Amino acid sequence: MDSIIFNNVSKEYRDFALRDVSFSVPRGSIMGLIGENGAGKTTAIKLLLNMIRADKGTIEVFGLGHVENERKIKEQIGVVMEEDCFYESLKCKDVAAIMRNIFKTWDDALFHSLTKNFGLPENKKLKQFSRGMKMKLSIAAALSHRPRLLVLDEATSGLDPIVRSEILDVFLDFIQDEEHSILISSHITSDLEKVADYITFLHEGRVVLSENKDKMLYEYGVLKCGAEAFDRIDAADIVRYRKSAFGYEALTADKNAAARKYPDIALDSAGLEDVMLLMIKGETK
Repeated sequence: MDSIIFNNVSKEYRDFALRDVSFSVPRGSIMGLIGENGAGKTTAIKLLLNMIRADKGTIEVFGLGHVENERKIKEQIGVVMEEDCFYESLKCKDVAAIMRNIFKTWDDALFHSLTKNFGLPENKKLKQFSRGMKMKLSIAAALSHRPRLLVLDEATSGLDPIVRSEILDVFLDFIQDEEHSILISSHITSDLEKVADYITFLHEGRVVLSENKDKMLYEYGVLKCGAEAFDRIDAADIVRYRKSAFGYEALTADKNAAARKYPDIALDSAGLEDVMLLMIKGETK
């Protein structure tokens, strides 16, 4: 069963529209949501959490309609947004007291264990916490009612590599039993390359691709060449290309076939950042 299903979901604003967005998050997996600023990632997450209503389409969570079953679903979701969500005058124990009254399944022992493992001080107010410490607290709070699904909006943004690595390890532990799932939006594509099982790429409010991450990284490649060699590449072999002062970069969806067909042209593997950059900035041949 899929933990999340978006089916042709649209939401229109005066200056932006999310159009016919469809993707699913298989149970036991991590789905990375990527795209430039304003692509619609946060809008999609707000729709999922029923913070805003879709104009059309349906969203299911755990096989249930997300509007009519909102309360039941939210009992089983942990959410971490980019913005701080707790008052800065609170201490860790105050956060536990608040959350205990919200979630029936809140686990004080788990919260204490997580905050201890994260090295969070018990007696300091949150205004004395660093950004990394605040994010660790938010993640500890999100995990301590034992949710089935984590929804994370830029949860690792602005954190140093050591803190990000700690947090990514927590995410990987969370899905180990193959019953839990994560939807995470992030600009840090290297983090998603480490932990994501699937990638959904949004651009200007539409899904450009939604695929298995390993399959993407195995199959996509970047051809690098001069004008003469670029002219020899068939348009059907290029997804997008970009011209620079140093020549051409062309994204191909089948790098093994491209290597056989164009053995004299330099060919690199494509990372998520390469795919995103060429999809957004590139042209079709």
